[in-house]
Amino acid sequence: MKRPLMICLLGVWSLSAQASPALQGDVIADLNALQAQLQDGALTSVVERATAQAERFAPGNQSDQWASALYQQLAAGALARQDKHAAAADRLAVARGLSGVDDAQAARWLREEASLRRAAGQRDQAIELLSEWLANRQDIDTTWQLTRLLAHQARWEEAAQWLDRALEQMSARHQALNERQQTLTLAVYRHAGQGEQALVWLLDGLNAQSDAAQWRQAAGLAQQAGQQGVAAGLWETAWQLGKLTEQADFWLLIQLHLAGGTPARAAEHLEQALADGDIVRDESNLRLLANAWQQAKDAEKALNARRALAIATQSSDDWRAYGQLAYAWGENEQAQQAFTHASELGDDEAEQWLASFN
Repeated sequence: MKRPLMICLLGVWSLSAQASPALQGDVIADLNALQAQLQDGALTSVVERATAQAERFAPGNQSDQWASALYQQLAAGALARQDKHAAAADRLAVARGLSGVDDAQAARWLREEASLRRAAGQRDQAIELLSEWLANRQDIDTTWQLTRLLAHQARWEEAAQWLDRALEQMSARHQALNERQQTLTLAVYRHAGQGEQALVWLLDGLNAQSDAAQWRQAAGLAQQAGQQGVAAGLWETAWQLGKLTEQADFWLLIQLHLAGGTPARAAEHLEQALADGDIVRDESNLRLLANAWQQAKDAEKALNARRALAIATQSSDDWRAYGQLAYAWGENEQAQQAFTHASELGDDEAEQWLASFN
């Protein structure tokens, strides 16, 4: 259930003690009476009486205009309780524009008007009001609220600017982001085209206590930023920490290492998984292992893997590929044996390779 917005009139006596003009006794009594009616729920009569009084005092001197502003605030409070948020906001806009209102009170009403505009779905107006309110002051909660409003309106670059300010304020106070703020930060930076900034932010907050989702987000951002090696390193760390345990996570680990310039690590993972029985020792996995060692340019292990693959498949193509790799790395004896097997399986091209040894 949506909580209704409340506009509360500060104690009339305390307001009159500020820099605002003094009020006549009968006006104070009338304002207090209307405030009591507002608290009792006589909303319609409060709106009618406050509106009439506000209009009556508006053309007068500064004291009259201050009274008019207070009546407008009372009307705004009654309208807000009726969920007439836009109308309530309009009343506060009028109130803060009257000459009898000091700057501090006008600022408070501006902030309340922004909340009402947001509740009324007038987000762009709320954004302008909050931006004005924050121009000369710092308030972390309001800065986050403005950032979220800008994100809702897909004004991503502006949202990123305010987000930077919010993060600076949080850092200065050594405050950690909650889950909602983390989600917003990631969304804003990504949509604002600042993937690297989002990655830096995520990396700064990653540790052994971070959950799997945070590690996945960081690796995904690294991929989007074209930093495949960073993505592979992040996934490797998360795997070693036990954050990622599914078979799909394992295969993505292999692909990231292959794409990120660490094929030897991919091969080591594959060998261990094969030895432990975690993956099937079939043609596909043996071929992937051979390609990984070949990409890593580890001649001995690549040739052993190619030979194991050829033995498993008994394919003339695989025997010939094994022979060609051995020949390229100067292992002529292995090459000749491989080409002989390929030839025996009917591979004409292998016959031509064998002829080069004669």
